[in-house]
Amino acid sequence: MSTRYPAADPAGGAALADGTRTGAVHLTVTDRERSAAFYRDAIGLRPHRDEERASALGAGGEDLVVLHENRSAQPPGRHAGLYHFALLRPSREQLADAALRVATTRTPISGASDHGVSEAIYLPDPDGNGIELYADRRRDTWASEDGSRRIVMYTEPLDLDGLLSVAPASEPASQADDGLTMGHVHLHVADVAQALAFYRDVIGFELMASIPQAAFLSAGGYHHHLGANTWRGEGVPPAPGGAVGLRHWTLLLDGPDEPARMLERVNAAGISHEERDGGLMLGDPSGNAVLAVPAA
Repeated sequence: MSTRYPAADPAGGAALADGTRTGAVHLTVTDRERSAAFYRDAIGLRPHRDEERASALGAGGEDLVVLHENRSAQPPGRHAGLYHFALLRPSREQLADAALRVATTRTPISGASDHGVSEAIYLPDPDGNGIELYADRRRDTWASEDGSRRIVMYTEPLDLDGLLSVAPASEPASQADDGLTMGHVHLHVADVAQALAFYRDVIGFELMASIPQAAFLSAGGYHHHLGANTWRGEGVPPAPGGAVGLRHWTLLLDGPDEPARMLERVNAAGISHEERDGGLMLGDPSGNAVLAVPAA
């Protein structure tokens, strides 16, 4: 069975510079040592630093995942929050190495899909936070219905045997390649139209593809840096305080003037914000937090 995500209506958005991308996700977990071991062993991340009750991990460059411990945190429920964050491998061979690592460590997966623009493997961390491991196909192969850069995506079963056949070795590399980046973040929201009003019309993403229950947005013509869906139900409440899951995700702005431009749009829309770490901390209409900062 396949699901098709048709190219979206081109109206609105596209205020972000083309080099905008996603950065670290900050997660609440119940056992920081257990989660850090999972991200090290099953994903191949390495420790970047440890702080009081928090650990940052990545592939040697920027932080990718920051774990904040709350031992009394409750499991996620039927509310807004993280659907998954997606770690982008620099090549299909590196995705095959990631798949081999998952198999070698006997890590359970929740799915594996071919999206046309990319190939992906899905799995949960020990607290149920969703993770996607994926690699893009060449951009010149991405389909468009109308000749524009708006993208057609679909969901079909992944050829895992074919993927594993291109693994560069019979054993996975000791650590993830340093080209690993945060490719996109996908959120549960209460209302797709409200999410678009925030992420497209205020933040400045371009709408790339949509169905009634989900929208996919990006900067620079990428297939998506952000997904938003109502698959937990229309009108779900914000995540309660003290729950496992997303604390905030990071939007890396392309250029030192971009925070000021975004601030103009935020103020014009009357959206409350907090200035933090040289950027802006914002909450979307469903209560999901995003920190927009200049890229290093």
